Amino acid sequence: MNKKYLELLSKDFPTIDSAASEIVNLSAIRSLPKGTEYFFSDMHGEYEAFIHMLRSASGMIKNKIDITLEKTVSSTEREALANLIYYPDKELKRLRREGVIDDEWRRLTIYRLIQVCEAVSAKYTRSRVRKRIPKDMVYILDELLNVTDDVNKDYYYEEIISTILDTGIADHFIGSICRMIQSLAIDRLHIIGDIYDRGPRADIIMDELLKMHDVDVQWGNHDISWMGAASGNWALIANVIRISMRYNNFDVLEDGYGLNLRALSVFAADVYEDDKCEIFMPNTLDANVFDNVDVDLVAKMHKAITIIQLKLESRIIERHPEWEMDDRNIFSKVDFKNGTVTIDGKTHELKDKAFPTVDPENPLELSDEEKELMTVLENSFMHSEKLHKHMRFLFSKGSMYLAINGNLLFHGCIPMDENGDFLSVNIKNKDYSGKELLDQLDEVVNEAYLLDEGEDKDYAKDYMWYLWCGNKSPLYGKDKMAFFERYYLEDESLHVENYNDYYTYSREAKTCINILNEFGLDGDKGHIINGHVPVKIKNGESPIKADGKLFIIDGGISKAYQKATGIAGYTFIYDSHSLNLAEHKPFVPGESEDTPIIHLVERLERRANISDTDKGEELLEEINDLRELMKAYRQGIIKERRTF
Repeated sequence: MNKKYLELLSKDFPTIDSAASEIVNLSAIRSLPKGTEYFFSDMHGEYEAFIHMLRSASGMIKNKIDITLEKTVSSTEREALANLIYYPDKELKRLRREGVIDDEWRRLTIYRLIQVCEAVSAKYTRSRVRKRIPKDMVYILDELLNVTDDVNKDYYYEEIISTILDTGIADHFIGSICRMIQSLAIDRLHIIGDIYDRGPRADIIMDELLKMHDVDVQWGNHDISWMGAASGNWALIANVIRISMRYNNFDVLEDGYGLNLRALSVFAADVYEDDKCEIFMPNTLDANVFDNVDVDLVAKMHKAITIIQLKLESRIIERHPEWEMDDRNIFSKVDFKNGTVTIDGKTHELKDKAFPTVDPENPLELSDEEKELMTVLENSFMHSEKLHKHMRFLFSKGSMYLAINGNLLFHGCIPMDENGDFLSVNIKNKDYSGKELLDQLDEVVNEAYLLDEGEDKDYAKDYMWYLWCGNKSPLYGKDKMAFFERYYLEDESLHVENYNDYYTYSREAKTCINILNEFGLDGDKGHIINGHVPVKIKNGESPIKADGKLFIIDGGISKAYQKATGIAGYTFIYDSHSLNLAEHKPFVPGESEDTPIIHLVERLERRANISDTDKGEELLEEINDLRELMKAYRQGIIKERRTF
């Protein structure tokens, strides 16, 4: 082994004894049960439902409460305890207001919370548990969770709890232990794309993710749209605003990210003053809390930004003939004089024929006022501190895919052709497919945000738009985004977006095995976990496909999908015993009983330990390095740094 590396390692482990002690510690950790992984997808701004899933560990905390306390505590009290753990501040405030809380309630509640916490933390080392304890409560909670003398345990508990009550910190202590239980219940969190759009407050979801101790993100096309907007792509800035206008979501833009839409509202009110903009009326799923805007003005703003986006997208298509997307350059083919467009030889009448900012001789050119507006909007996006904090998180914690613990996570698809072979995709005049494609796209995405201005950055910014809606984009996975057709044309056959052949072939186990092998995983043991496509359980669809090799976990947490799906999303849960799917009911704030249905989908042959995971492999490498260091000490190649 490289001597220089061992010398660096010796700074942390200066003696044989210290290296040996760490080997013992790491070996002990490898023998522990693996932590529980949670997989979420397609939250689409539904922050209340997501936060509830997170704080309840998708119902697993309630299950742990039931197992631990069912013989001594009624179901009603167990439900109340669960709600306290999920929302300690809110519940404590409510109970104080109702006069429920006294010292006897506090004493009993602390006892019960300690029991639940012991059950949740049982698989972790003491040092790992200590890291999850709020700093101001480390000593107290560490003592309560590690009483080993069964004879004196009750007395010891009583003394500590009595002191907590006497000092007046009981409510604060209860809140701390509730948050600790939440933290311990989820060992690692995987977000398989589409945090943004449709729902009211994706920024609040991002705030929650920033607090998580171990989280990763596989980008979805809606995330890429925001990331591209934050990189300065005008088409994606317009797209982000358009979707927010479509769902009347002003709070996420203005209150969440401080993006100033005044210039857009003034422009739209002026240009479309006498236009009713009927086809642009918003689809309001959630009321704005902070920014109530008249719906007629919203419709005008919606139309204004849509026309700008159509122009900008067509210009991107014309800049990149290698993407072979001329069939999507529809806006340049509109007959603005007659209010029609010809597609595949058939002429269609437009539902809206008013285009005051379009020059029929040069339809893709932004007017001077539109250019000025987009410059103002770009500046607002570029100077939003919170937006860029969240985007930097997505870039640092995110990727096109993740291979972890034998499973492959990606949002959309691995593009395939009609024969089931990996489809070649052109990037900078070179073709890529399969794993190589996603690796290359990872580079392009980072270049769009992180490179200094120049040709490479401009290309990468344009490619972010292609990832949003391109026909070979692994994040989009359809032959077209019928954006123009859905807005302007009555013929619903033109609204159809056909899925990539991946979605047909991936139903077969052999295809999933081939994909897993392509990414260096064991095809026989591994699984693919996707989001992106809502599973319509009400129509008999199942999230489990390809004989259990593929899980589609977009079950419709977004309100926009729940009529079609019949449920409100899935959580995939991988613990040391089994693989499970939690099937969620639509979230109703204020309703206490919304525990999901847990479906066991695969039981492991034996309990999985950390040694069976990627982390276990990393620890084994560290152990082997430490053994090499000990050998170097004993051979005198490196001298111990003992103090005498």
